[in-house]
Amino acid sequence: MATTADFKNGMCLDIDGQYYFIVEFLHVKPGKGPAFVRTKLKNVTTGRILDKTWNSGVRVQEVRIERRPYQFLYKDDMGCNLMNNETFEQVSINPELINGVKFMKEGDELEVVVHAESETILYADMPTHVIMEVTYTEPGLKGDTATNTLKPATVENGAEVRVPLFINAGDKIKIDTRDGSYVERVRE
Repeated sequence: MATTADFKNGMCLDIDGQYYFIVEFLHVKPGKGPAFVRTKLKNVTTGRILDKTWNSGVRVQEVRIERRPYQFLYKDDMGCNLMNNETFEQVSINPELINGVKFMKEGDELEVVVHAESETILYADMPTHVIMEVTYTEPGLKGDTATNTLKPATVENGAEVRVPLFINAGDKIKIDTRDGSYVERVRE
């Protein structure tokens, strides 16, 4: 058990059987009345943000989690098959539990968050940025770099991304997996 004095960003709590991560918290000591703690909590399964206020000193159920490196092997009708890089154990998880799943390709490294006591996989995160090759896009025009106009492009795993007009098929680009946005062209 932990108290509100132990709160820190990233801490996982069990509230009414649901797991929440603390996104941010603030200890408040008003001039009149007892101190309290305002928190923003993110539900692990749904991703919804919850605002909750706690009286200072309240005991809460902390959940011990571990972050483990896994490698994506392949996708089949059972889900995404991952291999633990330390124990070489293979697991299959639902693609909905992976953040940035549409930019995943074989061999990618993921960080999997696991409930330490029950060994249940809560979710998995792709790296923040991935580098992929553009397989198809309309040809760009030389000197068309002044505007912020974007065009659709298909990358090597079939996902579609909006890219600037000067990007051509065969170019390698860096993509932000959190929102699927183009970051920059990568030169080799």
